Amino acid sequence: MNFDLTAEQKMLQDEVRKFALKELEPVSAEIDKSGEFPWANIKKLAKLGLMGIVVPEKYGGAGSDFVSLAVAVEEISRVCASTGVIVAVNNSLCAYPIYHFGNEKQRQKYLPSLCNGEKIGALAVTEPNTGSDVASMETTARIDGNYYILNGTKRFITNGRESGTFVVFAFTNKELKHRGISAFIVERDTPGFSLGKHEDLLGIRATANCELIFEDAKIPKENLLGKEGDGFKTCMHTFDVSRIDIAAQAVGLAQGAFDAALKYSQERKAFGQPLCEFEMVQAMIAEMATHIQAARFLVYYAAFCKDKGVERFSKEAAMAKWFAAETAMEATRKATQIYGGYGFTKDYPVERYYRDAKIMELYEGTSEIQKIVIARSFLK
Repeated sequence: MNFDLTAEQKMLQDEVRKFALKELEPVSAEIDKSGEFPWANIKKLAKLGLMGIVVPEKYGGAGSDFVSLAVAVEEISRVCASTGVIVAVNNSLCAYPIYHFGNEKQRQKYLPSLCNGEKIGALAVTEPNTGSDVASMETTARIDGNYYILNGTKRFITNGRESGTFVVFAFTNKELKHRGISAFIVERDTPGFSLGKHEDLLGIRATANCELIFEDAKIPKENLLGKEGDGFKTCMHTFDVSRIDIAAQAVGLAQGAFDAALKYSQERKAFGQPLCEFEMVQAMIAEMATHIQAARFLVYYAAFCKDKGVERFSKEAAMAKWFAAETAMEATRKATQIYGGYGFTKDYPVERYYRDAKIMELYEGTSEIQKIVIARSFLK
């Protein structure tokens, strides 16, 4: 059993870490405060091949694997969780389903611009009245000549305000329930499509999260992604994939909080000695480090399963997502505790890490949903 990254993956890890420290960390607090989408850095990440890591080279991607995607997202999220999820969503929630489920014409039309940074991508499932229960969505699409007419509202869409390409899910036949859901590729300038409320989020504040509004939006029939009625399967498979790099985001976030807390504990003194000399602080350091390493191995194993062509990796992805999310929450809480009162100020990054961590338990399927997926895999 080999736990080592390949030479190429280690090289990628080093390259992304250097870039993150040089380009992302200096602006991470500012974009969190302002909510500004980090377009300048996204363009730079695209030049490094990080906006289409798993997309084949013939479509403008890096042609790499999902372990590499997890490594890259982890290193980016170590200093900026907002940028980490922007990269993750573009890769696994937009570019990947278009490549995996799309036809050749769709791949050639949409993938190059997603990979080279010309456009950013998003996926739209969640609605004002529907979250984890995908089959209860209210958005509909009906055929009218050469178009599908799309009506409905999507909410909490990461990258939404800045995206040029969207993968959108809607009912084409409500009577069939989840078997009546279909997926569509929607362009930003589609007639009848507009942006709604921009969300003022607790964390990951630079992710251009907003509502999407469809009012008789005209979607060309050739923009149907996959077959009509296959949308639910497309959605579930895409979530299995994306949970891997969202889990990687959580690991990176936890690692960043740990790094900051460890350094602070060695520099800050209390009662005449560094904080790290106190056994209770050492216990927190030990717990954080162990849980982060365990979460990382779960993430890498889920990515390994996907790369090796394992037919079903839902359980592995759910385990990684659930445990990494819990680890991020606990690690950032402990890091804030080590900082004491200073951890409750914006003078240090752990306050931002703490806020960013909460979303890990909510999006890409809540922690409760992950537990259901895991349990059902054993109960079948």
